[in-house]
Amino acid sequence: MTTSTTIDAARVELMLTELRLPGIKAVWARIAEQSDKEGWPAARFLAALAEHEMVDRGRRRIERHLAEARLPAGKTLATFDFQSVPMVSKAQVMALASGDVWLKKGANVLLFGPPGGGKSHLSAALGLALVENGWRVMFARTSDLVQRLQIARRELALESTIRKLDRYDLLILDDIAYVTKDQAETSVLFELIAARYERRSLLITANQPFGEWGKIFADQAMTLAAIDRLVHHATILEMNVESYRRREALETKRGRGRPATHATIKKTEKPDAD
Repeated sequence: MTTSTTIDAARVELMLTELRLPGIKAVWARIAEQSDKEGWPAARFLAALAEHEMVDRGRRRIERHLAEARLPAGKTLATFDFQSVPMVSKAQVMALASGDVWLKKGANVLLFGPPGGGKSHLSAALGLALVENGWRVMFARTSDLVQRLQIARRELALESTIRKLDRYDLLILDDIAYVTKDQAETSVLFELIAARYERRSLLITANQPFGEWGKIFADQAMTLAAIDRLVHHATILEMNVESYRRREALETKRGRGRPATHATIKKTEKPDAD
């Protein structure tokens, strides 16, 4: 390499750093060498650099969005046991994972089922798939987010805090039933639901059916108004199955070699309700 070529290469490195083009900076020398050897037209060389930069930016964007999503680790659609929840259509879930239709409309997804039935896994897995498809998602326990909104209200910043959450195409509120039936807590939760209505989407998991949501909100009028806004544009998935955790515990006992009568149900007996 001549002295002038070395100087030009150094200048290119500096300029790419200044222009914040790390994708091109990482590969330009290798692609330039290949271009020189194969006699590429200038347009092909520039297109190769631009394409690499676009791919690299997409990768880094997904990494940032995954970090901010705060999704539970290891929860993916590939590891979700659809056979254990036959009432949930895998095809429907996969359609939701693209997000193209419902997120653009600000529609919601509501997951109902008993504790341990896989609601949190499925909601987190959907969130991961949506991030990988370019959407912005945030996962939170409902009680944690409500506490954050309460602090914002005390600091006279509730409206701006809710507005900042608009940057997320989807908020996943896990375990809504664990919010305390308190006027201060449920009012900020209702304001969040009302603010996102028909604009930004919510995915909510709940152990209790709508008929028991009076235990969540402080009064009947607020309960009905919250339900009305959530279900107006919503996909509702019911997961009324045996608890994953209970089933895994039974399988663990079997694996330890315990007597079969300790882990199985006799044919003459009826299983306990879960």
